[in-house]
Amino acid sequence: MTTPLRLGIAGLGTVGVGVVRIVRTHAALLQARTGRDIQIAAVSARDQSRDRGINLNHYAWESDPVALAKRYDIDIYVELMGGADGPALDSVRAALESGKDVVTANKAMLAMHGFELAKLAEEKGRIIRFEAAVAGGIPVIKALNEGLAGNEITRVMGVMNGTCNYILTRMESAGLPYATVFQEASDLGYLEADPTLDVGGIDAGHKLALLSAIAFGTRPDFSGMELEGIERISIDDIRQAADMGYRIKLLGVAQRTGRGLEQRMQPCLVPMESPLGQLEGGTNMVVIEGDAVEQIVLRGPGAGQGPTASAVMGDVCDLARGFRMPTFGRPADMLDELPAAMSSLPAPYYLRMGLIDKPGALAKIAMILGNSGVSIDRMRQYSHSATSAPVLIVTHKTTRSALDEALAAMESTDVIASAPVALRIESV
Repeated sequence: MTTPLRLGIAGLGTVGVGVVRIVRTHAALLQARTGRDIQIAAVSARDQSRDRGINLNHYAWESDPVALAKRYDIDIYVELMGGADGPALDSVRAALESGKDVVTANKAMLAMHGFELAKLAEEKGRIIRFEAAVAGGIPVIKALNEGLAGNEITRVMGVMNGTCNYILTRMESAGLPYATVFQEASDLGYLEADPTLDVGGIDAGHKLALLSAIAFGTRPDFSGMELEGIERISIDDIRQAADMGYRIKLLGVAQRTGRGLEQRMQPCLVPMESPLGQLEGGTNMVVIEGDAVEQIVLRGPGAGQGPTASAVMGDVCDLARGFRMPTFGRPADMLDELPAAMSSLPAPYYLRMGLIDKPGALAKIAMILGNSGVSIDRMRQYSHSATSAPVLIVTHKTTRSALDEALAAMESTDVIASAPVALRIESV
């Protein structure tokens, strides 16, 4: 086709402005690569008067994104507002109903409503693309859907929130406590308006839910994910992990099992020499394992104007070329609805707790672990205050259910001064 491809962009924050810049700066390059002139026909944002550092006056302006989605003179609705519900969801539905393809960076919306939207897109003969929703500039969705199409994917894991990785690596390199680095990240503008989306693992969990759906042919199921943030990680945890040859990462892991779909986003210890262990700062990394390819590692910037806008334009270019496929890589009616499965594979665990300084306290904890079938590999007791002593335990491989049984029993004793922190030691 030689007719122009016309975009309607809703959301003119950092990423939206980045998309406008790419369309303007690389107009000839985009035309050469796709065979079509890619143009911006109209835009929408809450505040038209705001200075965004770029002239937008020659684009049609809609204050209502739903009105933008319904315009007759756009071919692709580019949704960059964010939010699981509200205007983002309403406008994407309107775009599909109006016969528009959709490109979005909205992981929350797709994690919560992806199956519904995928069905609607297919009913209307439309396409939803969302490379920018997961891991910024890393083309991980394209890799799963295309480059690894000949593989049965066995496991997907990765570090998918750059803010959390920044906090953890900054704590380690500077020897600073969590609260100090959290405030530093906030001052630098790294945190979401609701910081629990980042440090609580929710943002990364949304991304993992989307990768799981594509990798394992399932409906996105964010509600079935085991979710734990980094708020309880101390500088002592980071130092002690390093002493044992590990680093702590907020790690997402997903795999399809005979019991259902296992998805967990939680702090884990990973070997320091592994690719994940060497990951620094705000960089993201996704590791994909398949039966034919074995293991591949994708690494790159997980956020920011350039990387995310790059991913948006990658999707736009595919649509310009006429490349079309179902939202999650297969027709919506072929996506399995699997029960959520807790991890049953045994793994070693790192435990940290404070014990009241009294005779027999450590022996009581060891007995509780033994009664639950959890054996101790290593144990360290550190210098203590007048009333309590910090204790570090590394277990042999055990199941999470056995460990949870032991942790519950510990809480009911009279020797625990602070609630235990338990981190899985992941094999990567």
